[in-house]
Amino acid sequence: MTQRFHDPNIQATDRVGELSRPRFRGGVHDPASQRDSCGVAAVARLDNAARHEVVSRGLIALDRLEHRGASGADETTGDGAGILLELCHDFFRFRAPEAGLRAAALPGPGELAVAVCFFPRERARSRELEVRLEQLVSEDGHKPISWREVPVEEAAAGKLGREAAPRILQLLIGRADAVSDQDEFERRLFLTRRRAEIEFGYAASFPSFSSRTIVYKGMLTAPQLSEFYPDLTDLELRSRFAIVHSRFSTNTLPSWELAQPLRMIAHNGEINTALGNVNWMRAREATLSSPLLPGLEGLFPLIPEAASDSAAFDRALELLVLAGRTLPHSMMMMIPQAHEHRDDLPPELEGFYRYHSRMQEPWDGPA
Repeated sequence: MTQRFHDPNIQATDRVGELSRPRFRGGVHDPASQRDSCGVAAVARLDNAARHEVVSRGLIALDRLEHRGASGADETTGDGAGILLELCHDFFRFRAPEAGLRAAALPGPGELAVAVCFFPRERARSRELEVRLEQLVSEDGHKPISWREVPVEEAAAGKLGREAAPRILQLLIGRADAVSDQDEFERRLFLTRRRAEIEFGYAASFPSFSSRTIVYKGMLTAPQLSEFYPDLTDLELRSRFAIVHSRFSTNTLPSWELAQPLRMIAHNGEINTALGNVNWMRAREATLSSPLLPGLEGLFPLIPEAASDSAAFDRALELLVLAGRTLPHSMMMMIPQAHEHRDDLPPELEGFYRYHSRMQEPWDGPA
């Protein structure tokens, strides 16, 4: 594992601060110059069948990416590791008694969402946020069903990882009766999450908030992830795909919320144009609107100041997809292939890139 300089005079609480602590310029350090180099892998079944084997193989791939991650002077604390999975409805039916529910009380597949929440460890403050999140969910027409405290083995994390660890909860959410389909449910969940993010500020973060996917991640080394989260070794947890990430944070301070995968991607970073991309996103917010995302104008800025380059990319991609584009369409807008002065591209593809270049600049980098 690669080590970084550690100043013993800096306390752990100063290093990690509250969740999503802003990365402001200070002294000789400029967050704009931060770079990383991470390990990413994906596993999927070609027959589209959800199996626990996919989760297991994803974790094996993650273990083999340990060399792509890093730790500090405390070698037992990693820069970050995580896994993105399909939301397994049957798993939550099986675990319903933990949340004080009968399995039959849960809505059906596509009608159940799970908000993964990183809340303060202080129980009183956490409870305040729980109550308020339930209110926000209800105000947006969803049905807050129950809370589940995610089982964790804290001893599996390193010393600094344990000190910085949030309280990890899952809020089970039922789809509003007025919501017509799962796509609309996802869009409404996004609006609810953004309201919570703006109101809670740096006191909380939401690794995932979806009826389709779920994220398990933390300030861990790659092998620690499955030990820390017993859910991941539960045979009832099945998925058709798994995306894993082992983080190498060269200049950024590792934190729980900056671990990956993010809600949409797992990425190496190194986006050279990130500052310009983020500035352009903020500049065009005054003109952003979509009939599919009512009230979007009240949820700016869409990319918070604390976001890493990968997190900024993730949020921009999320917006394009939720506004009605497919994932491949959105990715081709954000990372277009070199198309100018080429005569080997089909005319329709050249036209696609030229058309979208007028509304979205490339997110460019060696990664």
